[in-house]
Formats: sequence, C-alpha cells, structure tokens
Amino acid sequence: MTRRLARYLDGNEEFWSRLWNLRRPRRHARLCDLEDEDDEEHDIPGYQESKALVSSKWKVYVAGVFLLAAIVLPRKTSTLKGEVSLEIRPGSRVLLDAHNCYPYHGKWSDRIERALGTRVPLAIEQDLFWYTDKQSGKSWSMLSHGKPVSGNEPTLRTYFFERIRPIVEKALRDGNQGDWPLVTLNLDFKSNEPEHHADVWALLGEYESWLCTAERVEDSHQVMPLLVRPLWVLTGDSDAQEITFHHLVPVGQRLRVFGAVHVRGDDPAVPPETMVWERASNYRRWWNNPWRVVEKGGQRKAKDWTKEDMQRLRLLVDHAHALGLWIRFYTLNGYGPAESQGWDEDYNFGSKERVLLRWRAALEAGVDFVATDQYEAFASAKAARLTP
Repeated sequence: MTRRLARYLDGNEEFWSRLWNLRRPRRHARLCDLEDEDDEEHDIPGYQESKALVSSKWKVYVAGVFLLAAIVLPRKTSTLKGEVSLEIRPGSRVLLDAHNCYPYHGKWSDRIERALGTRVPLAIEQDLFWYTDKQSGKSWSMLSHGKPVSGNEPTLRTYFFERIRPIVEKALRDGNQGDWPLVTLNLDFKSNEPEHHADVWALLGEYESWLCTAERVEDSHQVMPLLVRPLWVLTGDSDAQEITFHHLVPVGQRLRVFGAVHVRGDDPAVPPETMVWERASNYRRWWNNPWRVVEKGGQRKAKDWTKEDMQRLRLLVDHAHALGLWIRFYTLNGYGPAESQGWDEDYNFGSKERVLLRWRAALEAGVDFVATDQYEAFASAKAARLTP
C-alpha cells in the first residue's frame, strides 16, 4: 500500500494542483473555478514563483500525512440517521472464540463467566436446538448440542443476552472506544426449522439496539457498511437460514445476523481459491473452518508443526481477508485426560505444548476467531505474545 500511495501522489498532478489551490493566497481564490485551458491564474505576477515553493519536501510531508491516516485511523462510514460509526475490517484483531460456551446436561454452567473473565473483546459460541414439549406441544429454542435434552436447558435470552446486558449498556453509555464489537455471538444451529429461525430473528429484534446491523439492499453482492455496536451476531452457511435472515428481510430494513460462505473441500491439498471463490456478500461475511483444512486429519492425527503448515495457514487467512471475509478455525484444544470438562476429544492435540504452537501460529497469521474450550489458557497465550 505504501508503494502504491507513493506512486499515486508522485505522478498525480491534478491532486497537487487541487492541494495548491487550497493553500494559496486569498487573492487567488476567485480563480479556483476556472477550468478552461487559458487559465488566467498563470498570468498573475509572481504566481509561478509562488507555485515553485511546492517542493519535494512538501510532497513528502503530505504523503506521510495521508499514509498515516490510511494505516492508523479507522475509516468512518455513514450509518443510521446521520450517525458516524468506526468501520471494522477482517484481519484487524485476533479474538478468543469461546467454543460451546453453555452448560452440558446441567454441568459446567460457569462457561460464560469463564469466557467473560478473559475480558472483552471476544467471541462466544452458542449452540441452538429447537425443542418441543410433548405434553404441552409448546416449542422453543434452547442452548444444547442436540439430543438427548430434558427441556430444562437455558435459553439464549437468559444465559447469554441478559448476562451481557450490564456490559452492553455500559458500552452504549460510554461510546465506542475503538474496540466494538465487544462481543461476537456465533450461533450454531443444531436444528434448522423455519420456526426456529423465525423465533431467533424475533429475539434479535428485541436487542437490535445492541447489534451491529447493515442495510438490506436488492443486490446481495453490494456489501453495505455495518452500523457498529457492541454486539455482532454471526451464523452458519445454511441456505435455510439465509432465507429467514436475509431474503425475507424487506429491502431498506436492517440485517441483524450475518452468515458464513459456502466452502468446497476440507483437505490441506485443496487450494484456498477452490475452497472459497467469491467475495464477501452483504449477508455472508465470514468463513468457518475445521482445523483439518490446515493439518491433514485434524487435531488427533496432527504431527509436528512445520513451516509448510504455517504457510498453509497463512494462505487461508490471507485469501479470506483478500475476499473481505473474517475467518475462524475450530477447535484448538490441548490437554491431558484429567483436565477435560466435557470437551470433544476429536479437538484435542494431546498436550498444552502442542496446542500452544498452533495458538501462536494463529495469532501470528492473523486468524480472526480462534475457537477453543480452554478460554483462560488461550487468553494467557495471547497476552504473553502481546507483552513486550
């Protein structure tokens, strides 16, 4: 970007001419609107001598200011009712993604406390299952990985939304400090009934003032700017979800949740360009991956971490970001048999030392969301890497 900007500024005479018009003496201002070839400005005594003062040092100074603004300052975008919102971009930060952050069968109910204890910003995954009570016939969405269920499982409203209410309301009072969204909610639907989707859509509507949203437009390939707020909601790649969360939303209304792209292949031999071939759309803005796309066979069959593995990880991340997509990898754990808290053994590298190598690689590569069940350990590894 630095070289492109330098070339643009060095060879763009129109840019420098317009800039000169902004800084020249007031007595020349009336000539700003002259566009004909016989511009009278050039006949003003002393003008050419004054213009010669635009030296190479001045150009270097201005180029530096433009470059600093491009790199350091977040872009601002127009939003609702004339508000201004700081834009968020893929690759700007690496977040803990608290995998399966809800109780299992009445156990480990402190998962959301553990996740929030690592401090925001972070991502939190919630699995949703559509349950129907056989006696009453009533149905509702609950937090569960699937059957068997008892009907006593917590809901997204009680376990997640009301728990983060103090955090979000304080953030809204204080304003965006450059770290919004504070929480990215990753919804993993374990059942995809249309009524399930409709129920969750209605729930999100109750909390819409908390949510990052974007305008629904006719052309889905037109990526509209996000109105950035403390909570961003993501969901999967299901076409059935897209119907409720995008197609049925009237043009001009706001999208409350954003889907993942479709992917071809889940083997390290598949080129990134084959796996995902289209840029982000207005609805589909992220890419979700099992770790087996990096290391063949996934966590249980992973061998020593190599330079080739790191290169593969970088290729996937760079390709995602070039397409305007956030990218997530799941689920990177490493622990002994006595340390498990209901975690899936298929995600276990077998030791903390082995998973640390992958966490550090993900941090270095710029993975947007690193899913793990070991919330505190990942947060410590991230903090250690960021500490000089």
